[in-house]
Amino acid sequence: MINITLPDGAVRQYEKGVSALDIAKSISEGLARKVLAANINGQVWDATRLIQEDSTLQLLTWNDLDGKKTFWHSSAHLMAEAVEQLFPGVKFWVGPATESPQGFYYDMDLGDKKMNEDDLAALEKKMNELAKQNNSFIRKEITKPEAIQYFAQKEDEYKLDLLSGLSDGEITFYTQGNFTDLCRGPHIPATGLIKAVKLTNIAGAYWKGDEKNKQLTRLYGVTFPSQKELEEHLALLEEAKKRDHRKLGKELGIYTMDDDVGQGLIMWMPNGTVIIEELEKLAKETESEAGYKRVVTPHIAKESMYITSGHLPYYADSMYPPMELDGEKYYLKSMNCPHHHKIFAAEPKSYRDLPYRIAEYGTVYRYEQSGELFGLMRVRCLHMNDAHIYCTKEQFNDEFRAVNDMYLKYFKIFGIDKYVMRLSLHSPEKLGVKYVNEPELWKETEAMVRNVLTESNIPYVEVQDEAAFYGPKIDVQIFSAIGREFTLATNQVDFSQGRSFKLEYTDQSNKPETPLIIHRAPLGTHERFIGFLLEQYAGKLPLWLSPVQVKVLPISDKFLDYAKSVSQQLKKADIRSEVDDRNEKIGKKIRDTELMRVPYMLVVGEKEMNENKVAVRRQGKGDVGVKAVTDFILEAVEEIKNRSGE
Repeated sequence: MINITLPDGAVRQYEKGVSALDIAKSISEGLARKVLAANINGQVWDATRLIQEDSTLQLLTWNDLDGKKTFWHSSAHLMAEAVEQLFPGVKFWVGPATESPQGFYYDMDLGDKKMNEDDLAALEKKMNELAKQNNSFIRKEITKPEAIQYFAQKEDEYKLDLLSGLSDGEITFYTQGNFTDLCRGPHIPATGLIKAVKLTNIAGAYWKGDEKNKQLTRLYGVTFPSQKELEEHLALLEEAKKRDHRKLGKELGIYTMDDDVGQGLIMWMPNGTVIIEELEKLAKETESEAGYKRVVTPHIAKESMYITSGHLPYYADSMYPPMELDGEKYYLKSMNCPHHHKIFAAEPKSYRDLPYRIAEYGTVYRYEQSGELFGLMRVRCLHMNDAHIYCTKEQFNDEFRAVNDMYLKYFKIFGIDKYVMRLSLHSPEKLGVKYVNEPELWKETEAMVRNVLTESNIPYVEVQDEAAFYGPKIDVQIFSAIGREFTLATNQVDFSQGRSFKLEYTDQSNKPETPLIIHRAPLGTHERFIGFLLEQYAGKLPLWLSPVQVKVLPISDKFLDYAKSVSQQLKKADIRSEVDDRNEKIGKKIRDTELMRVPYMLVVGEKEMNENKVAVRRQGKGDVGVKAVTDFILEAVEEIKNRSGE
C-alpha cells in the first residue's frame, strides 16, 4: 500500500500502481469526469499515469492553470492529427499550450503545400470528428535509438533535432488515434473531453525562432470543455481587438517603432512620455515613503562583472553580443542588479545601515528572438521600475512583506482586483546547471517566502523549475478587465550574489556578514505596464494618467480667446490642457475628442464667456453641467491628487 496525501492534508491508502484518475473515482464519479491531469509531488502528470510510491496529490481540472495547459497541449496534438490527415507528409516541430493568447499552437513544415484561412473550417470539422472518437492519450517510454529510428524512417529532421538534446530515460511518445508524437506530456485522459474547437490564426515562425532558419507555418487554436465557454471566449476576443494596446498605442499617439531604429526598440511619443513620467512620479513618491534612495547606473558594463554575478553564462542567450574596446569586452546592461551591488559595496556598511534600499528606473537591453517580439509586451529595450533591498535574515520577513504590500497598493490605484502571486521554485535535478548548487539554502529561502505569503493571506500558487538562478521568486500575475493574464512584476530572493560580489556588513559583534538581497520591480517595465493599462482601460486612462487631461472646445472662433484663457488657468493649476482651435462645428470637435479618450471637454460659448464658466462633458458620460472655471479646477486638482481610477 502507498500513502496519498491530498491538498487538505488528508492521507488515503491505495495499492501501488493506482492512477490519479482512479483516486478521483474513489472520491466521486462527478469529480473524476472533471479531472484533466494531476500534480504528483510537485510535477504535472497524466491523470492515468500509475503512481508507485507515497506521494502528494492535487487533482487538476479546468479551473486550474495547469489543467488548462494540459487540455490545450492535448488539443495541439488533436490539431496535429487533423492536419496530418488533410496535409499528408507534414512534419511537426513543437506544439505548446499558451497563456497569451489563450490556447495552443503547432509549428509545422507543410513542404510545398500552403495553408490558408479557407482550410481552417475543414480542419475544425476534422478535429471535432476525431475528438468524438474519444481516443485515449497513451504514454510510452522509449529508448533513444528506437526514437531515432522511428523519426529517421519518416525523414523528420525536426524531431531528430529535438532528440539530439535528450537522453535515454527522458524520452516518451504519446499516441492518440492514428497520431504519434515525441512529447514529454502530460495529456488529458482522452480526446472526448474536448467539446469545442476554434482555429484562430495562421502565421509564420522561424524554426527555433532563428530568422536564419526555414520559416514554418504556425497554426493557432483554442478549445474548451463546452460550446458555451468557447462562445464566451470568442466574445472576449472581439472585445480584446478593440482594446489591443498596439491599435490604441497608434491611435492615441503613445509610441512608435521604426525599422531603421530596430525591432523591439520602442520610441515613446509625447503622449506616451507623459504616461511614463506620471508612473515614475507615483513610484518615486511611494518608494520615498518606504525609505528607498534613488540611484542611476550606466547602460553598459565590462564582461567581468557579469561573470561575477553569474549572468554569464546563465543569461548569455538573452544578452546582446559584447563590444570590444581597448582589449576589454563590454555588454549592454541586461539587468540592474550587478550595478546596484557595486553601489552597496562602494561604502562600508554596518548592521545599522540595513535594510539598505536603492531604486532606479533603469534601462536594460535584452535580445528577445524576433519571433517573440510583441508590441509593448515583448521588447528589446526596457525601462524597469527596479530596486534592491539588502537586509539581514531577521529583517527579511518585514522587507519581503512590505514589497508585497506595495503591490497591493498599486493594485488598488489601478483597479486590479484579480491577481495571483506565483511562487517560482527551483528544480533539485538542475542544481549546478540552471540553479546555484546550494540545496539547503534553496529549501530555507523557499520556506521563508512561503511563510510570508501564508502569514499575509495573499493568494498564491507554487510552480516548479521557474525560479531565478540565484533564488526563489514571486511572479505577479494580474488580469485585465477582459480576463487577459499579464506577468506584471517580480519579487526575488537572492542568497548567492551577495557572496559572489563579496558584499558585507558588520554585525553587532563587529563580525562580517553577507546580506540577503531582495530584487523587486512592482510596476515591472514601462513597456509592459503601459500595454496592460491601455488594454485595462480600453485607452480611457484615468484623469491623473491621461496625456491630455482637458480639451477646451470653443463653439466658434469668436470665443477662441476665452478658450485660451481657460486653458492657461488650467495649466497654471498643473492640469494638462489643449484648445481645439480648428474651424470645425462643435459636434465634430466633441466626437474627435471622444475618440482621443480625453477625460474632460470644456465647451465654451457666449454664455460661458460672459459668466466665466464652462460647460463640462465627461468622457463616456456626456454633459455633466455648467461650472465656474475655478470650481472645475478645484475638483479636477483633487481628482488628480487622489489618483482616482474613474
